[in-house]
Amino acid sequence: MPVIENYIQWYAPSLDRQIDVLVYGDRGHPLILFPTSMGKYYESKDNGLIDAIAWFIDNGLVKVYCPDSVDAWSWYNKQVPPAERAHNHTRYNAMLHNELLPRIRGESGYDRIAVAGCSFGGYQAANFAFRYPGAVSYLFSLSGVFDVRFRLDGYYDDNVFYNNPVDFVPGDNDPALWQMGIILGTGEYDICLAENENFSRILSTKHIQHWLDIRPQARHDWPLWKAQLPHYLSLM
Repeated sequence: MPVIENYIQWYAPSLDRQIDVLVYGDRGHPLILFPTSMGKYYESKDNGLIDAIAWFIDNGLVKVYCPDSVDAWSWYNKQVPPAERAHNHTRYNAMLHNELLPRIRGESGYDRIAVAGCSFGGYQAANFAFRYPGAVSYLFSLSGVFDVRFRLDGYYDDNVFYNNPVDFVPGDNDPALWQMGIILGTGEYDICLAENENFSRILSTKHIQHWLDIRPQARHDWPLWKAQLPHYLSLM
């Protein structure tokens, strides 16, 4: 039997455009699941990740929200100056925090949510979690990146700083950072292994408890993520 699926959309004032979200399940701990770079809201379904966690959805343990990305309008938009790319991502953050999060809280009754994502979606999840730690109970970053400066041609400003976890996390002392369940998942042959090891060191320096999960012989791809995410959800 297929999981319960609902499609929602609304005009997002923060973005001045429509946002699309697929929602799986009808109860349980809310989880925002971000797509990979320039991925769409249906990407996790199309690549089998929703099927991989279907047991948790069917049994009412998690309710999964899959929002569209705006990467093609922000970090990956080479047609606009870097300052505009960073500003557009700040607007995406505003949509998540000011529009999607209140909706999730109202529907679920949960004040704190979980966030997850694969590859560049791992960045999205980590960036949201560390910017708003009081709103996040669990972070599952799968093969994520934590430094977006490679998308900005050397440009740097406050919008970059506050959306770049390797920069702003070292100086952040919000007590909620120490109350979050954090897993950094990666693979032995993952192209993002070094990023995860480096960010793990940053967290360790701050004595923030987390698990750096390096899967043997695994690469940066959907088979790894479909094995990891159900495991991580089982630990909530």
